[in-house]
Amino acid sequence: MRIGILGCGRIGAFHAATLHDLDTVDSLVVSDPVPAAAAATAERFGAETAASPEELLAAGVDGVVVAAATDAHPELLLAAVKAGLPVFCEKPVARTIEESTRVLSAVEGSGVPVQMGHNRRFDAGFAAAREAVASGALGALHTVRSTTLDPEPPPPAYVAASGGIFRDCAVHDFDVVRWVTGREVAEVYATGGNRGAEFIAGAGDVDTSAAVLTLDDGTLVLVSNSRHNPRGYDVRMELHGMRDSVAVGLEDRLPLRSVEPGTTFPDGPPHTFFMDRFAAAYRAELAAFTEVVAARRPSPCTVADAVEAAWIAEACARSLRERRPVRMTEVREA
Repeated sequence: MRIGILGCGRIGAFHAATLHDLDTVDSLVVSDPVPAAAAATAERFGAETAASPEELLAAGVDGVVVAAATDAHPELLLAAVKAGLPVFCEKPVARTIEESTRVLSAVEGSGVPVQMGHNRRFDAGFAAAREAVASGALGALHTVRSTTLDPEPPPPAYVAASGGIFRDCAVHDFDVVRWVTGREVAEVYATGGNRGAEFIAGAGDVDTSAAVLTLDDGTLVLVSNSRHNPRGYDVRMELHGMRDSVAVGLEDRLPLRSVEPGTTFPDGPPHTFFMDRFAAAYRAELAAFTEVVAARRPSPCTVADAVEAAWIAEACARSLRERRPVRMTEVREA
């Protein structure tokens, strides 16, 4: 199998390394607006380079990975779809919900599979939690807690272009909540504050947020996010049902320190980066994409899935701005 990679920055190079190690991938073709970035990735992994996206799409690739900057996602994704090539695209679909829905409309009915990059769907812990819910082992859910805490804020330029903490960070929680519970969000109430990093407030964003999501069956979900967690990269989920409760991320590398006397758990080196925490998930995610390319399975995370998570982010952003609960029907009608 021959895979093209559009974008050779941090995540693009990481995906190149993962694809290079998959037995199903025979060769890579890479392209980046910065030729030196493409050349460096090509040299490291024995890939070919293409001078432009058009050249890459015409290079006999079987599938395309879009790992470019967010602004380029719609154009590159749709160009690959137009060429009839299965696409893996990092989230988000586009910078705005309006453009995201336009991409969704263009992709629907094309017959070309598109897989969006929400890697938590491929984490073993989240997959086990989904199975526990689906099997009925937990009984009816009443409470879910989902957490993403970054060790430190991203660079100012990234924050300015991110769209805000709900669209950039919490959107992963929103997607995996839908996936694990199998339910849709009916209403949100979000709040947030600034505890440091003045440039985040200057960009009109918060660095710490909380959102209460009410699912369509009445389950309450608390989503907690922050850019300040110096102990490490903390991603967890708790699911509490009428029969049992389970947790994702409750393991030795959890970046949390217990103050209970005599307790040593967790005692491993804390996770410090998302690529560290989700290394196995990224590999499983791209292995799944090769199966999509080979037409052995449908997309496990569609454009529609990614757009739905983006709608939840939109609702939370409005709730924060207007300081009130927001129903999902409100943002869709706007």
